[in-house]
Amino acid sequence: MTEGTLNADPAELAKFSELAHRWWDTESEFRPLHQINPLRLAWIEAQAPLAGRQVLDVGCGGGILADSMARRGAHVLGIDLATKPLRVAQLHALEANTPNVAYREVSAETLAAEQPGHYDVVTCMEMLEHVPDPSSVVRACATLCKPGGSVFFSTIHRNPKSFLFAIVGAEYVLNLLPRGTHEYLKFIRPSELAAYCRDAGLQWDGTRGLAYNPLTRRYRMTDDTLVNYLVATRRT
Repeated sequence: MTEGTLNADPAELAKFSELAHRWWDTESEFRPLHQINPLRLAWIEAQAPLAGRQVLDVGCGGGILADSMARRGAHVLGIDLATKPLRVAQLHALEANTPNVAYREVSAETLAAEQPGHYDVVTCMEMLEHVPDPSSVVRACATLCKPGGSVFFSTIHRNPKSFLFAIVGAEYVLNLLPRGTHEYLKFIRPSELAAYCRDAGLQWDGTRGLAYNPLTRRYRMTDDTLVNYLVATRRT
């Protein structure tokens, strides 16, 4: 990413903005996010207790994860570049009376220049596969985190199995997601993400997979990282 350019795809922002009003409908296109949220929240908190911590959620969308982390006692800022989802997040926080959560329309790179080393925990979930330069986001997340703090990512592996499950299965067969939600070539191999993390000064602490059972319609954590996977890192 060159200086002065925005690390965002206008088509991606428009795609999620169009659906913003459905973000907190648990039976909408965002049902998968609502279903996986308790799993990813528990996984994050097992490694980085949230109560009383300064937490940043990068690419927060409508605020599902940010809201739940605030309810665990964290002081949370959610950031995104899509205006409509942010408005939905703000409205939900008001309606639900969620404490200690705020939202800003700002890029991770811009905020990193403003607040380097400010946050105990940084999360960036289901976002890296939607931006032109994921390595830039990883660097920004590292910069925003305090030394010794935790940075968490989740994204999708790039391989034949992930194409079959995350695009063909999820978007065309099971209709879990709107068609066109993901682009296969934007998926990120763990080896690629590990390189981004090393370059940013993040120590790779662990990886978990996320699997969906179409019969029970439930998600679970797994050791299989060939489709959806989550990564825990620590700022050195």
